[in-house]
Parts: sequence; structure tokens; C-alpha cells
Amino acid sequence: MTRYPRDLLGHGATPPDPAWPGGARIAISVVLNYEEGGENCVLHGDAASEAFLSDIAGAQPWPGQRHWNMESLYDYGARAGFWRLHRLFTGRGIPVTVYGVATALARSPEQVAAMQAADWEIASHGLKWVDHKDMPEEEERRQIAAAIALHTEVTGSPPRGWYTGRCSANTVRLTTETGAFDWISDTYDDDLPYWRAVGARDQLVIPYTLEANDMRFATAPGYVTGEQFFQYLRDTFDTLYAEGLAGAPKMFSIGLHCRLVGRPGKIAGLVRFLDHAARHPGVWFARRIDIARHWAATHPPRRRERPSAMDRETFVARFGGVFEHSPWIAERAFGLELGPAHDGAVGLWNALARVFRTATRVERMGVLRAHPDLAGKLARARRLTAESAAEQASAALDALTDEERAAFEALNTAYTAKHGFPFIIAVRDHDKASILSAFRTRIANDTETEFATACAQVERIALLRLKELLP
Repeated sequence: MTRYPRDLLGHGATPPDPAWPGGARIAISVVLNYEEGGENCVLHGDAASEAFLSDIAGAQPWPGQRHWNMESLYDYGARAGFWRLHRLFTGRGIPVTVYGVATALARSPEQVAAMQAADWEIASHGLKWVDHKDMPEEEERRQIAAAIALHTEVTGSPPRGWYTGRCSANTVRLTTETGAFDWISDTYDDDLPYWRAVGARDQLVIPYTLEANDMRFATAPGYVTGEQFFQYLRDTFDTLYAEGLAGAPKMFSIGLHCRLVGRPGKIAGLVRFLDHAARHPGVWFARRIDIARHWAATHPPRRRERPSAMDRETFVARFGGVFEHSPWIAERAFGLELGPAHDGAVGLWNALARVFRTATRVERMGVLRAHPDLAGKLARARRLTAESAAEQASAALDALTDEERAAFEALNTAYTAKHGFPFIIAVRDHDKASILSAFRTRIANDTETEFATACAQVERIALLRLKELLP
């Protein structure tokens, strides 16, 4: 048995309507990463200088040394870039979520006071702006707790949101396990929020972005001019706005850094985008905490049974009858690599169908022969499985006239005598007349053609049954 943890389905083909306030067609979350003073630096007890997300192309860590130029670029973000962005957003009344590195916030009391005066949400961006990928789990857990404590000490209240950024494979689970956060954002996997079950807790995840993000000014391939940044933001907005007008509103995250977009030539592109968005009605600029509260009220978490999380006994008991009298299919499917993608009807059907398709011809023939005749003796004796009884009743095969019953009996006898298995059709796709028509047509086929057709109908019946059992 293998269980695959990644969720490659998400909201699927029909994502929920977020019902944004005021009927908004798009929700825009502007995020300002405040990292200056929390980056790698020997002054902070780190082994080397910072080398990530700056205007020094190809920067490398300097072990054991201060990198004066790198520090200076980060300092620009706190000294000038932050205030330029603060004036821009407060002047336009645009709410902002700050991803605040706790140690950076502690070194910037004036900026924190300005964030709070503007009623910006200050979420946690971890204890330090460093990589977590190689961090032992217990150390990362300790740093998460330390970040919450320092954040609370500096700002006066604990953070309600979390984003590490340079995270590990454990980060989402560890932050969820704290139970401290209304939302976390260490994913990039959707255009809408969603709930993630971790143990007994349902954690709201608000996905973030690494592409509608000014970090591309400091990475390759990336943006060189403010105009390129504007074009990308505009195109993203226009696409999502059009989807909203078509009845499928989405969320648009924009990631910013004081030391990057806070530069004059870069911020010009951001200004152009804000002008563009302002010309459209139905745009909701919101802090992430506002989006989280709205989503929790509009789409609260709903636990449902998950086939991939069941034990073998439960799985087989629940799905052993999907293929008529053939629980061995469910038993084998339980051993496949199942995951979130198999927790719905179509996904689980695919797993069960794979087992059926790879079974021997003798095994598949056994499944065909396990199906009852349509309107046959078992039906009259009320000895059908509950699934078969309901299916035959859906096409009124339990209420035949004497003439219709005689026709079915004659066709059943002739078909089975010729092909060696009963006539099988997904009766929920038909009415009585179309079933009889298909019966008379298919009886003339050669047996190999009918074997393939019957197998396909068995799979179709299984899918319809699963759709009644699962979403």
C-alpha cells in the first residue's frame, strides 16, 4: 500500500464561488514582505552574509564576514523603500498584509508603528529570513514558537497569519499544529483559498505567488523594468477579472519587497497597475485576514470520508460492491498508490477500473457473469443486490408488461447462449425503450466485440455507483 500525499486535484473543474463582498469580481491581496534586519548576517549570529533577493547579480554568501553592499541594499528597503510604499498605499487607501520577519520587526519600531497606524495586517514571516529546508523538525518547531513570541512582544498581539517562504517540507504541518493561525500561505497551488486537514485541525490555506512578485527583479528570468512588472500584473488581473465576470471569481496575490519595488524605477510599474485596477468596478482590495474571515464564513470546513485514508476493512466494505459481486477489485485497489486525487468518485473509479482492466480475461469474465439478467429471475425473486435493484428500477424494469417481460426473457436467453455472459448495460443512462433497442442491436455482434462492450459498460456502472457514494 502506498499513499501519495500531494493534492493534484484541488477545487477541480468547478471551483466554489467565493461570493466576495459586494459581488466583487476579483479579490486582490497586496503583500509587503518586511525582511530587512532579519536576513542572514554575522551580526545576527549567522555563519555568512545574505545572498538572496537583492540587486547584486549572482551574489554568494560570505562565510564569517559582513557583506557591506548586501547589508546596504537591505537597509535601503527599511530606510527608503518602505516609506515610499507606505505613502503609496496609505494615499490610495489600499489595505496591506505585511509578512513580517519577527527579528526584522524588532529592529524597526518606527516602521511597525506606521504599519499599525495604517491598520495593515502584520502576519508572521518567521523568526529570521533564512532557509528552513535543512532545519531539523524540532529546531523549526522551536523557531516557529519563538517567532510567535517575539512578534507578540513587538507588535502587542500574536500573528493570525503565517508565511515562511524559505520553508521546509514540514512547515505547513508544523504551523498548522500550533493552532495559532487563521491562515497560512506556504503554498502556491491555487487561485482560491482552501481547507487542509492536519490531524483534527482544519487549516485555511491562502496560496501565495512567486510570479506576480517583485522578487523577479532579482531572479532570472525576471523583470528588468517597472513596465515589465506592470505588464505582468495587468495581464494577470485582466485574465482573472474576465473569469470573475464569467461567474468564476478568483483571488490575486501580489508579492512585494521594500528593497526591490521600493526603488523609484520599479515602483512606477506598480503605480501603473494600481491605476489600471482602479478603472475597473468590482475589485476588492483586502488584507489576507479579511479574506480568511470571509472564506471561513462563506465556505466553512467540511470533513468527508476519504477513501485514501480508510483502513483496508472499511475500504473493502464500502466499495467492494461497486463491481458486482467482485470485492477482490476493491481489495487490490486498496494496495495502489492512492491519495487526495482518489477521494472523489472519478478518482476512485479510475483506481478500481485500473484493477479491472489489468485482471485476467477469466477474472473479467467472472465479473461479467456476476451481473444479473435484466428483468430476469433474480429480479422477480427480489434477489438482486441493492445497487442492481435500484438501477433496474430507475429504468422501470421492475414494472414490465407481460409482453415486455417475455421480450426480455427471450433476449436474455439468446444473448447468453451466444456470448456466454449476460447482456450488460448501464441502465441509468437509458430508458426501457432504448435498452431494448440496444439489446436487439448488440445481440448480433461477435463475442469479442460484445466482451469489450460489456467490460466498458461494467466500468460505466461502477462510475455511476461511485457518484452516488462520493462527491
